Amino acid sequence: MMDYLVVAPTQLKSTVRLPASKSISNRVLLLNALSIVPQIIDNLADCDDTNVMINALQSQQNEIDIQAAGTAMRFLTAYFAGEKGHWTLTGTERMQNRPVKILVEALNALGAQVAYKDKDGFPPLRINGQVLRGGEISLDGSVSSQYISALIMVAPRMVNGLRLNLTGQIISKPYLQLTVKLMREFGVEVFEEGNTLTIPKQTYKPVPFTVESDWSAASYWYEMVALSEIQRCKDSKFKISSLGESDSLINSITAGSVRNLNDVEVTLTGLFDDSLQGDARMAELFDQLGVGTTFVAGGVVLKRKERTLTDALIYDFTDMPDMAQTLAVTCSLLDIPFCFSGLQSLKIKETDRLAALRNELAKLGYLLTEKDGKQLQWNGERTEPVDSPLIRTYDDHRMAMAFAPIALQRNGGIRIEDIGVVSKSYPRFWDDLRDAGFQLESS
Repeated sequence: MMDYLVVAPTQLKSTVRLPASKSISNRVLLLNALSIVPQIIDNLADCDDTNVMINALQSQQNEIDIQAAGTAMRFLTAYFAGEKGHWTLTGTERMQNRPVKILVEALNALGAQVAYKDKDGFPPLRINGQVLRGGEISLDGSVSSQYISALIMVAPRMVNGLRLNLTGQIISKPYLQLTVKLMREFGVEVFEEGNTLTIPKQTYKPVPFTVESDWSAASYWYEMVALSEIQRCKDSKFKISSLGESDSLINSITAGSVRNLNDVEVTLTGLFDDSLQGDARMAELFDQLGVGTTFVAGGVVLKRKERTLTDALIYDFTDMPDMAQTLAVTCSLLDIPFCFSGLQSLKIKETDRLAALRNELAKLGYLLTEKDGKQLQWNGERTEPVDSPLIRTYDDHRMAMAFAPIALQRNGGIRIEDIGVVSKSYPRFWDDLRDAGFQLESS
């Protein structure tokens, strides 16, 4: 594992070629594989999660290691359940502790033969692939929309199609809507009536497809623009001598400098105002936090603007839970109290993200509270920050990327552990930071 000291530039002006959306890439890869004659997909995401999908779909092996890719585990479980053959799906230790029972039980009710190799309810999975019978089932939509997406994407191949009744509050609904829209682009009909989805037996028709850039990756640049307002000295207790950093890095650190807002402009390529991605909504939240978005040909331009939020930020993240980390860190550093709900899925992600946020923000002096495993809030309560904090990433790419922009608010920068975790979704993240003027050195 490698740790980085991240030190911010004195101005933030950059053009960033964002990675392609892995959410779209992984769905289109599966739909393409289910089609009559698969086509070439342009601009696929170049990240661990998508590479796992590609390798699994092309593999000639019966045992497939999907590593830490939760989306791949769910999608591929449904896919191989309907493919003739015998398969074993396994992954990292964390993956083997991420629940998959709801999906497995749903598939088995539709005629699949999926069993647990070790622990009941968790990977590794043994799959006896065969043509699925299909039919009508009910599923709790409050746990993970990926279960729903996995089922409906393979539904057109089921003998009797699928009628899926969703119960409870459906989380991450934009991701489900994304799946439905992509299925329709690949030529199948999906009928929606309230919380019931009906997909008759039919055939996917392959189409040429180009994947758009990733709005979740864009969120970290929105955060940087928001935090570029002022570089503080009041919270910084960074002891540069204790790290033995190079003279060039030490000389780049200034005390309490204030950035000219005219020196803040970030262009993000490949984003569109009619995006299929639910995370695109976070631009509206950041608008309240002082980040303006202007759509131009081929992307967006971000600039500082007047902050319109005058009180606490209260928001239900049910539809875009992956953005909660970015907004929690941003609000804390900007001294904006918040109350975020709809976060129940964060406890079963790459790590328990609610606990991780509380632990790492406490190192910086912010005391967050959690309620019922669904809510996270900060009422302004502070504590003494840790000297020279090292931010743990918990094998979670989003922890690394959400905390790196803090360098813009700390005179001595911020140290991030295990920087390689960003390869899961945004492998060029650190290179893009360097291109934007950030200095990074191993610590």
